[in-house]
Amino acid sequence: MSSLKIIFAGTPAFAEKSLNALIADGHNIIAVYTQPDKPAGRGKKVTKSPVKCCAEQHEIPVYQPRSLRDPQAQQVLADLKPDLMIVAAYGLILPQAILDIPSKGCINIHGSLLPRWRGAAPIQHAILAGDQTTGITIMQMDAGLDTGDMLLKESLPIMSDDTMGSLHDKLAALGAKLIVASLARLDELKPVKQNDSESCYAPKIEKSQANIDWQTSAENIVSTIRAYHPWPVAYTYLDHIMVKIHQASVSTQTATAAAGVLQAITKEHLIVATGDGCLEIQALQLPGKKAMSVKAILNAYRDKFEIGKPFLCQ
Repeated sequence: MSSLKIIFAGTPAFAEKSLNALIADGHNIIAVYTQPDKPAGRGKKVTKSPVKCCAEQHEIPVYQPRSLRDPQAQQVLADLKPDLMIVAAYGLILPQAILDIPSKGCINIHGSLLPRWRGAAPIQHAILAGDQTTGITIMQMDAGLDTGDMLLKESLPIMSDDTMGSLHDKLAALGAKLIVASLARLDELKPVKQNDSESCYAPKIEKSQANIDWQTSAENIVSTIRAYHPWPVAYTYLDHIMVKIHQASVSTQTATAAAGVLQAITKEHLIVATGDGCLEIQALQLPGKKAMSVKAILNAYRDKFEIGKPFLCQ
């Protein structure tokens, strides 16, 4: 078993994958830091984070401060006397006072090939930008936003049918593998500085960004649908009712209608004109209903779809 006293800080399923891997590899996780429990779902039931659930299953002490800028919270962490702090999608900023506590510093599991995408949503922004490759970077943390020296990187291709959800799962697994590999030779890894001129900022995703702009190209709209699936899911309006689009591709048809207009209907597809080309919708969701294939939607709600009707961005 590793003799390093490690604090793990993370919150969502992406981080849970790495915590599980570290535990399975025999590392000494002395404490877990995670976001406070929050209301979730339609019932707004207060829910524990995936990382907290994992820690409790393994009887690891859990700490949930609302901020690490508070001197009292900093003292609590310092009293744990950690050798190393590992951070993955934690959700709180670590001030310099925290970064200075572990004797071997703080390292981060970041979901992009730094310095390409720095910030909270690198997976979504990689898809939106049409990147063909992404990956995981294990980096030393400093006071900047994902600006620290890189210790280990591994790339991963972005497939044409990858969504945020599928790419997230692949990167979570890769991150778990790389953090275990990093700790196995932590003293041998040579830090590499990032080239700041190559960096892009990947800000947190807002629901409003998933509102489809039909004036853009069909290719861009497909990227939007993939990047915002499974959350918040790309949406549009038909007869002033929100319709969520779960799956679509670029159609071979040429746009002959105005952007956003339903140009054609087949047994399994809705063909919508865009600012450049046509979008072929394969699966969507009506209000109060589950996501369904277009074929099933047309069988049940054919009267709602009429050639010449516009989908609107609001």
